[in-house]
Amino acid sequence: MIKIQKEDFNAENEIDKIKNLYSNVGAISSFTGYVRNENNNRKVNSINLEVYKDMAYKQFEKIINEAKMKWKLIDCLIIHRYGKLDINSKIVLVSCFAQHRKDSFESCNFIMDYLKKDAPFWKNEFYENSNEWLANSN
Repeated sequence: MIKIQKEDFNAENEIDKIKNLYSNVGAISSFTGYVRNENNNRKVNSINLEVYKDMAYKQFEKIINEAKMKWKLIDCLIIHRYGKLDINSKIVLVSCFAQHRKDSFESCNFIMDYLKKDAPFWKNEFYENSNEWLANSN
């Protein structure tokens, strides 16, 4: 499942919605990313994420399909927010559902690496008296 939204989310509820669909899930690995108060030795006040939604959905589907070809996955969940996000706000949730932990762990890391480097999101960080557009990174 893929969700690209402005609204906050409850990670546990979102994971449970998918887990309850499958009785064969033995492992769920999840990553939740948050807005932190410092980056590159600068105090961050907030961020603004812009997204090309149509492209993001297509690319997220592609990366989930790649993960499913490499690991034995039952399902995957990606929730990515956009818009203005304050410190400590959730940005992203990736959860991978599998029978075994190795498939779950490795696929979750694979998907997150993709999101950090190649997802069509653009981050503008806001500081005390300035802001800066940041390049995607690892």
